[in-house]
Amino acid sequence: MPEGDTVWQTARRLHIALASRPLVRSDLRVPRFATADLTGRTVLDVTPRGKHLLTRIEGGLTLHSHLGMEGAWKVYGPGERWRGGPAHQIRAILGAAERTAVGYRLPVLELLRTREEEKAVGHLGPDLLGPDWDPATALSNLLADPARPVGEALLDQRNLAGVGNIFKSETCFLVRATPWLPVGQVPSPERLVTAAKRLLEANRNRPGGSRRLSVYGRAGRPCPRCGTLIRTADQDDRPAYWCPACQPGPTS
Repeated sequence: MPEGDTVWQTARRLHIALASRPLVRSDLRVPRFATADLTGRTVLDVTPRGKHLLTRIEGGLTLHSHLGMEGAWKVYGPGERWRGGPAHQIRAILGAAERTAVGYRLPVLELLRTREEEKAVGHLGPDLLGPDWDPATALSNLLADPARPVGEALLDQRNLAGVGNIFKSETCFLVRATPWLPVGQVPSPERLVTAAKRLLEANRNRPGGSRRLSVYGRAGRPCPRCGTLIRTADQDDRPAYWCPACQPGPTS
């Protein structure tokens, strides 16, 4: 499930493969941009913004993509077999001389002017892994609706950008609150932003995209902190995980 750490890793791979290199192949397989030809243009950089990817290209263009739930960008060398999925799931191909980036199952793919990037990502709150990170603004955003369940507030990318369902549960575990506790009732709520940042930073550099998790996906297993069995229930049609002993407060 792509979250801020995964998007950061993806951007890094794409940047290493494509940045400062002219494109020798360009294929955008979405109707609106199917005729766009980027060949001959140099990729300037690939930047993550929350869960969004901004591939900036010579000539003032940006290819904006979002991985959604199942999307992925894969990078292949010359002659290497493409293994990201069947051909009909490919939405974009950007090829340089030595590496080719292939985007699979991308729910969002659009070509826009770099000067208009804010139209795509301007609504996002401070990026937990970005240069714009501002913990005071993120906390203010979270507390703007104190009655909102903390799990929902953390998932709202307008509050802070990069937390998905996995790190929602993990952040709540670290601050000892259930995902259903009103955010205004979280003791020392500034811990929410420090815990979320700590989690994403700790996981962005883990090899192979592996994650060190305490509660997510561990329903029925002992809590690593107290040994109580971890529970799960849906929150807004997404699973939440918590320890009933370590995380007091309302549940589903």
